[in-house]
Amino acid sequence: MPSHRRLFTGALTIGATVITTVLSTPVLASAAVVPLAAASADAADVAATNHVVAALGARSAGSYLDTKTGRMVVDVTTDADAASVRASGVSARIVAHSAAQLNAAQSTLTRTTTRVRGTAWAVDPVSNQVVVSVDSTVTGAKLAEVTAAVTAQHGLARLEHVAGQFKTEITGGDAIYGGQYRCSLGFNVRSGSTYYFLTAGHCGQVASTWYANSSHTTLLGTNVGYSFPGNDFALVRYTNSSIAHPSAVGSQTISSAADPVVGATVSRRGSTTGTHSGQVTALNATVNYGGGEIVYGLIRTTVCAQSGDSGGPLYAGSVAHGLTSGGSGNCTSGGTTFFQPVREALSYYGVTLP
Repeated sequence: MPSHRRLFTGALTIGATVITTVLSTPVLASAAVVPLAAASADAADVAATNHVVAALGARSAGSYLDTKTGRMVVDVTTDADAASVRASGVSARIVAHSAAQLNAAQSTLTRTTTRVRGTAWAVDPVSNQVVVSVDSTVTGAKLAEVTAAVTAQHGLARLEHVAGQFKTEITGGDAIYGGQYRCSLGFNVRSGSTYYFLTAGHCGQVASTWYANSSHTTLLGTNVGYSFPGNDFALVRYTNSSIAHPSAVGSQTISSAADPVVGATVSRRGSTTGTHSGQVTALNATVNYGGGEIVYGLIRTTVCAQSGDSGGPLYAGSVAHGLTSGGSGNCTSGGTTFFQPVREALSYYGVTLP
């Protein structure tokens, strides 16, 4: 493994001592990995909820985390079941539709939606409905068919339009899920005929197997290795041969890799905030994220980022520059974000862009 580069030009330490710049907002770093459950979710509450739901069986219409209160909620349809749930110390909500009704509606809708490409569907316990999503390709007669099927459920289902197109391929900036966390894919790469993708090292540190969806049903691959702290990159080998992996960030083809220059305009794509642009303000920056997590040789920019964008690509046109490491602020108020240079990661693992 290469030695860590201790280049303190434009260095920033976030913690007890600020070397060059004061940042009043929290840093991302490893915290940029988004837990699938809210940070305020209590483990004991989750365990109790799972026990109650199992005991209720079909009398439960699902459960979810109330992000306002930080408490788990169990959906039921009767006062008696609500009282039983609350007696167990778990929050209950009386809803209109039972699990049996929702499952029946979903089964009926499946007969239509499986015929129409560009659809997705699932039971949403918060709205107590089956949510049917259609992408931008579902139009005309197909859209009318799906709409009619949803309407026929008389409130048990609702239709949702989503931007873009559902695809089996995964490109830079798309969400990746490992364990209880979500990060972003950086760049697809290869060595000979074997394909991989790069992401943040602090993402590789918390999960070894990665999926394309939060329910962990579409496998992407497993870690080859990661380097963090010091560096902040990880390499994942694709093990799912049905997933296309073009050299692209969204619709932007990526054909080469290079280090940017200070003052250059660059873009970043991530699974939380999408695509944003800004300027490179320093190279070889050092960041102390606390807890001994110090990363060297980073690209510093004015591009905003938020939790879950970790590992996502920094690029300019068709040129790859870096992987999202961490930073401060958000995409409402702005902030400073740091990126692991991608050329170092490519050299470290001996891989190239496809």
